[in-house]
Amino acid sequence: MPAGPAGKPPTVTPVRVVIALCLVAPFVAMLWVGSYAKVDPTFIGIPFFYWYQMLWVLISTALTTVAYKLWQRDQRARKGGESA
Repeated sequence: MPAGPAGKPPTVTPVRVVIALCLVAPFVAMLWVGSYAKVDPTFIGIPFFYWYQMLWVLISTALTTVAYKLWQRDQRARKGGESA
């Protein structure tokens, strides 16, 4: 296993698991095509297939932002509170 910059192996923490889930969730949602490959229900005349995907663009943005903020906080904590 490759060591990190400080010579320690990577550590799996609950925060890092949440970060991973935030980044993997959009991929799973979009790869599971059978869950959204339909026309109904429509939203303001837009078939479900399209508005579901557009909704995931917004959700993915929010999840990526959460993952980034958690990663920054984790890195500051590992460096002993120094500013990044």
